Amino acid sequence: MMATNSDAGNAKIRTMRTMLFFSIVIMTIKFIAYFITHSVAVLSDALESIINIAAGAFALFSIYYASLPKDRDHPYGHGKIENISVQIEGVLILIAGLAIILKGIYSFFHPPELEKLDTGLVFSGVAGLCNFFMGNYLEKKGKHYNSIVMIADGKHLISDTVSSIGLIVGLGVIYFTHLLWIDNVLAIIFGAVILWTGFKLIRESVFNLLDKADVEKLNQLTDILNKNRREKWIDMHNLRILKYGSQLHIDAHLTLPWYETLEQTHEEVSAMEKVIRENMGNEIEFFIHADPCPPSSCPLCVISNCVHRKSPFVKRLDWTFENIIPDSKHKI
Repeated sequence: MMATNSDAGNAKIRTMRTMLFFSIVIMTIKFIAYFITHSVAVLSDALESIINIAAGAFALFSIYYASLPKDRDHPYGHGKIENISVQIEGVLILIAGLAIILKGIYSFFHPPELEKLDTGLVFSGVAGLCNFFMGNYLEKKGKHYNSIVMIADGKHLISDTVSSIGLIVGLGVIYFTHLLWIDNVLAIIFGAVILWTGFKLIRESVFNLLDKADVEKLNQLTDILNKNRREKWIDMHNLRILKYGSQLHIDAHLTLPWYETLEQTHEEVSAMEKVIRENMGNEIEFFIHADPCPPSSCPLCVISNCVHRKSPFVKRLDWTFENIIPDSKHKI
């Protein structure tokens, strides 16, 4: 049985609550590592965890708000707030990255005294491993629920894992070589990586707010339609996908036999909606416009017993990202 929108919303909220709890635990571990080692690189890793918690808290609120039902003031729902959440997370990450770089530069002139780096390695390793599993789990759930904010949080946690690996390697080098300046260099490198992560999140959220075409989703949809295409689905064009958080709005023009009744036409449109829902999830809204087939569609039409055919069948045209987007019927 397919989950309802409300069930999906509740599941996403539970997932984000769990991730927020573990983020607090990981932040605690990282700060313990800093107080033990006094490493500015470890501090930079711990400071980013504060950003994770702040971003996770707002992400939790945005998912709750996005799950609210449509109303008179929001006829398309509340899903766009997820993009705002990702933008806020990106800005917080940029601030954290800049602060870490400045701290690394400052430490060149006022170096702290590093202590117990072996213990710091253990704590950082545990925190990095937790981030890796959390990030993968959250990104997987985000793709399942088509939630940009969950995917963004997952990618952020995975980037934290990469930073932790670099941190462990750097602390190991410092432990064996006693070259303390490496700690500051690591902090600056981590800050730069964090800045890039924040920039990418902001860029992606802006693209979504501007309704940039999602090539991956469009290719997925055309593959589904080609594999499940019915005989009467003569042609399709002007296909668009708009994303409102986890909700997808699909617009398209579907060419159907002109001589069939309104009831038969509605049946074909409903069949297409069912195919898409079964393969892409339940959080989808359709605006499918049915077009009557013109004589120019006859060479593409596979209906063998059509008594109204004006010209012989030539070939079936498979739908692709390139030919299904333009607002014009296809011809041979």
